[in-house]
Amino acid sequence: MLLELRAENYIVVDRAEVTFGPGLNVLTGETGAGKSILIDALSLLLGEKASPDLIRRGAERAVVSCVFETTPGALAILDENGIDAAEQEIILRREIAAGGKARVFINNQPATVAALRALAPELALIHAQSDTLSAFDPTQQRLLLDRSAGISTEAVELAFRQWQQVRERLGALQAGEQDRLRMVDLWRFQAREIEQAQLEPDEEEKLVAEKSVLANAEKVYAAAMSAHDLLYESANSAEAALRAGIRQFEDLLRYDARWREAVDQLAAARATVSEYAQQARDFAENIQASPERLDAIEERLALLDKLKRKYGASVAEVLAYGQEVARKLAEVDNRDDLLRALRQELEISAAAYRAAADALTLERQKAATRLARRAEEEINQLAMKSQFRIAVTARAQEAHWSPHGWDAIEYTIATNPGEPLKPLEKIASGGEMSRVMLALKVSVESATGARKAAGKAPLPRTLIFDEIDIGIGGGAAEAVGEKLKTLSRNQQILCITHLPQIAAFADQHFLIEKQSTAKITRTSIRPLSQQERRQEIARMLSGATVTESSLKHAEQMLKLSAR
Repeated sequence: MLLELRAENYIVVDRAEVTFGPGLNVLTGETGAGKSILIDALSLLLGEKASPDLIRRGAERAVVSCVFETTPGALAILDENGIDAAEQEIILRREIAAGGKARVFINNQPATVAALRALAPELALIHAQSDTLSAFDPTQQRLLLDRSAGISTEAVELAFRQWQQVRERLGALQAGEQDRLRMVDLWRFQAREIEQAQLEPDEEEKLVAEKSVLANAEKVYAAAMSAHDLLYESANSAEAALRAGIRQFEDLLRYDARWREAVDQLAAARATVSEYAQQARDFAENIQASPERLDAIEERLALLDKLKRKYGASVAEVLAYGQEVARKLAEVDNRDDLLRALRQELEISAAAYRAAADALTLERQKAATRLARRAEEEINQLAMKSQFRIAVTARAQEAHWSPHGWDAIEYTIATNPGEPLKPLEKIASGGEMSRVMLALKVSVESATGARKAAGKAPLPRTLIFDEIDIGIGGGAAEAVGEKLKTLSRNQQILCITHLPQIAAFADQHFLIEKQSTAKITRTSIRPLSQQERRQEIARMLSGATVTESSLKHAEQMLKLSAR
């Protein structure tokens, strides 16, 4: 549930703060007061694109923030994004600077717009006026149907990706055959050159070290023998000093046991000194100032440099290049076998896709029947007498295959008895369109809510309707209000409306007002008391001049809606 929304220096809002409650929250105000501004601010907090144009004139930055109750799904998303979660609330904030720089915070921690977009479906769902156009394109119709039944397309998407990958590999093998044949001689030369070099991954480092020793054999020999002499051989060697010191500490040990550790440590040091002295002598004795070996190393390093210039920055990269060339040659040599194997793999992956798509079609057809029946009932409760159908048609040709299946989905309606069914976008009346939209959304959300109650589906806690009632009035408006009220029993609803019949059903009623001076225009929002609600609904009924009859009518509407 949305608990709080704040906006500062946002468009024409100087500073606004509103606390929402459960049930139906209605926002009203005169035309042009900026009723949709706060909904737009909430859209920003759910991941919509930001712009410096949103900053109020004269301000340096705009800030919008909100507080939602947490849900298990939202907590999981925060964890995936490395954001610490509070136990009860999620705080979202966006800052937009005049220079175009924007910042996102979740629970007061820096975050990304992508994280907001990931959280959005778990926290809220906004149904705007523009939905009357966008919701009827094929993609949105499919998504609406799938959402109504909690249909997952993951299996179809996986099968499609696998089929697509095999098809691309087969196409590349067939299309690139002529170019590949022209390159065969070059690849064979490259593979032979790398193979004949008999490279070892770490040989370059070893050769460089050995070359350094051989090139400085006399200095290295002298240093190693001097180390041996100082550590072990000379009369004043470190080993002789340690040996003498140990004898003295052993004398002390006869009288006091505390010197046991010192004797042991010195003995260990003497052993270490002796070991390193021996290693230095062995190293010196193995040094052979061989000009022939030095020449051989330099020749080998020159070969490695040549191969690296041609095939990679390191010996490891040269070896990897050789393996890639060998693979390409194997493809050429085994082309017929590869083509046969890929064609067989393509048939298998295509069959897997057909099976997954068929299953998805059947699932959608069952869901379409259920959703059409529910939607028709909901539509006819909104002062209409309509027939409503959803057709799901499988298009099995490969040209129609996609990650979400091969189905063509069409919503059709007959708004008057005896009329033929027509595509939904052909509805002429804006009022009818709005009622159908609301009925569809109520049908989908109520079905989703039932699955949520059964632990089978996620459900947005807050539904926002931005003037979805446009173009209707009278009895239809009252039916829409009742429908929103029914929907609000299971989840929080925010509704911007210009209809008093809907405003009368509010659990919380907020008034959006605009104050203008010669220099600036400001928009504010405040909750209304019961008496103020009566005044506002009367204004919505009669216009600028509130009459006694409109006040009585408003009071009657509030009493009837309370029942």
